Amino acid sequence: MNFEDLQGVIHSDPEIMGGTPVFVGTRVPLQNLIDALEGGESIDEFLEGFPSVRRAQAIAVIEAGRLKMLELV
Repeated sequence: MNFEDLQGVIHSDPEIMGGTPVFVGTRVPLQNLIDALEGGESIDEFLEGFPSVRRAQAIAVIEAGRLKMLELV
């Protein structure tokens, strides 16, 4: 997975939330997913709280993080 793979998943635009990375088609910051998972929430719980985020988007972000970590090892 590379940057192009995430273009339909997350984006940053100075006109939306001051440039904070958000899920495409929403105003939900990527950081909300990270905070939810760090706090012990499941993906399902996160998606219930942010129904505008698609499951595929959340999974793609997690997968990108996993692959990045594997590159560093």
